[in-house]
Amino acid sequence: MREYGERTGKNDRGGNAQYGQGRPRTDHRNDKKRQNYDRNDSKTDEKESGEVIYGRNSVIEALRSDVVINKILISESAAEGSGKVIVALAAEKGIVLNKCSSKKIDQASGTENNQGVMAYVAAEKYYEVSDILAMAEEKNEKPFIIILDEIQDPNNLGAIIRSADALGAHGVIIPKRKSALLTGAVAKASAGATAYVPVARVTNIVRTIEDLKKNGLWIIGTAADGEKAFYEADLDGAVGLVIGSEGFGMGKLVRESCDYVLNIPMSGHVTSLNASVAAGIVMYEIFKKRKES
Repeated sequence: MREYGERTGKNDRGGNAQYGQGRPRTDHRNDKKRQNYDRNDSKTDEKESGEVIYGRNSVIEALRSDVVINKILISESAAEGSGKVIVALAAEKGIVLNKCSSKKIDQASGTENNQGVMAYVAAEKYYEVSDILAMAEEKNEKPFIIILDEIQDPNNLGAIIRSADALGAHGVIIPKRKSALLTGAVAKASAGATAYVPVARVTNIVRTIEDLKKNGLWIIGTAADGEKAFYEADLDGAVGLVIGSEGFGMGKLVRESCDYVLNIPMSGHVTSLNASVAAGIVMYEIFKKRKES
């Protein structure tokens, strides 16, 4: 099997092996017709925390300003009339807007005086993937990027960002949907590292991986059935490390997009690790090998 070192361009590729079925789910993130206005993406709302704003005028003014918004919740009735302005501005800025019941918005906002709309405000600003690559270039370093495939626990996201800061990663990439976001809980779990590690939100993880490959990165996945142990791999080049979600791991298409999938050998009775722990172990190995090279 070919070892991976420095990717020299989009045509310098190792074999893109098929890695099996992965977790059995429909990967809506790769549906080009997926609309910004989504009634089915509300499971992670219950885990949101941090500052919220509510009321039509408040949300409209936030959208027109530089306030960074994680997500908007709007009821069916509020989406009509003047609420169409909110829908249009959210679409223009690429902000996830979820349609849900008035009762859910009352519960999430903590008040019935919300006019059927509320927004979650991010604890930190989001960056573009190009910003992360530029930061690595400014430091004259090979890019080291963490790619999270639907990590939904704020504590895990915060812990991974904290490790990314400590171990020299240039940034973290998360999907816009079905992921923990930059909330106060995440900032707290990161011990403040969210202020130092740029986080980019993307619509399509698979497409982002392909773009990173064109920029010279080797994409390394992690799974219990990975083809080699993480410490046997050449990890001192430009690397994108993929960490799958809690309980499910990487999605099928994400896994197939990886150049290699590594495992973490274990000898105990429990056969899996917490996502943030697994991320920290492999990140440290990358950190160590980059220091040694």
